[in-house]
Amino acid sequence: MIVGLNEVNALRTQLEPAMLERVDAAADHVAAAKERGGRVAVVTGSGPNLHEGVTTLIAELMRLGVVDAVTTSSAVVSHEMGGTLDKVKRFPGKLVGIAPSLLPRGGEFELTVMDDATLAQIARHMPVDMALIDRMRGVDGKTIIKAAGNLGYPMGLWLEQLSREIGVLARSCGLSFEEVAGLGADARTMIGIGARKGLPVLVTIPQLVGGGCVGLNIGDSISLCERATRLAHMLDSADVIIESAVVLTQEVHDGPLERYTGHGLWSAWQGHYSYSLEGKKLIRIDLDPTLDTVCKVEREGRAVQTAIADGLPKTKFFKVPFRMEMSGFARHEGSMAIIGDIGMVWPIMASRIAERLGLALEFISYPQQTASGKAMREAIVSEVKPLDREQMLDGLLRRNGASPRAGERKTQPDELRLTV
Repeated sequence: MIVGLNEVNALRTQLEPAMLERVDAAADHVAAAKERGGRVAVVTGSGPNLHEGVTTLIAELMRLGVVDAVTTSSAVVSHEMGGTLDKVKRFPGKLVGIAPSLLPRGGEFELTVMDDATLAQIARHMPVDMALIDRMRGVDGKTIIKAAGNLGYPMGLWLEQLSREIGVLARSCGLSFEEVAGLGADARTMIGIGARKGLPVLVTIPQLVGGGCVGLNIGDSISLCERATRLAHMLDSADVIIESAVVLTQEVHDGPLERYTGHGLWSAWQGHYSYSLEGKKLIRIDLDPTLDTVCKVEREGRAVQTAIADGLPKTKFFKVPFRMEMSGFARHEGSMAIIGDIGMVWPIMASRIAERLGLALEFISYPQQTASGKAMREAIVSEVKPLDREQMLDGLLRRNGASPRAGERKTQPDELRLTV
């Protein structure tokens, strides 16, 4: 879905002038980095990044060569395996005979709304209770768009079962879960385009818990030491790091192998691999105004650094809710806090980057509560497909130098784009 210039300009008028100035400056930092041959990494959370179309926009920026690496959560990987967003019919589980002890709070159960071809594909690999589905189709309920897979039957159960197979394949091939799953994922997902272009997409250690068994199998696919090292190399190579609605980033941007904030001191001391954030640009999109407050206090009087030097608890020192990632971020001279809705910030930033670099965006996100945002979400539901197991296995065979299995259908073309 293409958002017109007038719509993006309308979004610009809704941001505070100071924050709009920062969004433009952030876009210019990204464009300048790409113009000099630099690299850009994006650190994403889940939740709003999916619902606002941001992960799909990041996949488009990866396709265009703007974004070179991504870290994310296991929940996002799980949802991208299911097609990013899907429609579910929600109703009381007791109406179809689901045991109350199995149901989440509220007692609701969900039927994944899918076409016959997708259902048949799942049924080839997992027993599907068609009698249950018929009962679910027959009861009254509410149809909504939500993050794909999750608690919907049969998609959520299928992804949990498939994740165990992917975990085994990943360990047997010396790959991460994300790499293997990406081989079968839609090209309009971050893991899908990452696999096609050889770009790293990795779940961070603090974000491993999510997506049910998908998260567990992601965590088991490679060791924590290897994951930390891969993430460190990814951030080491980046000139600009954008953090998008994500928490616990102290263990991401200044993790166990990073020297500039001190956490990687002893690794470096002993001659092990480490890296430094010095000289990099950190851009964080966040709704919490406290982040901006702490950054201003640090810029004006180095209060955060003073508190650390004196061994003072920062929460009491500043008398504000102090999240741990604020420490390294506020002290970094290259940090920039953008306080705003990612649904508004990303399309403004992406359109300016594309204009600066002379690129044509074939997809751009829009706030989900707007008419264009609702159309965007419908397009993602209808066009971004769930992970294709056969495609994944063929891709793994090709990667390992073997021929694809005879009779299997071809992989998706890279040029598939969203249309409305």
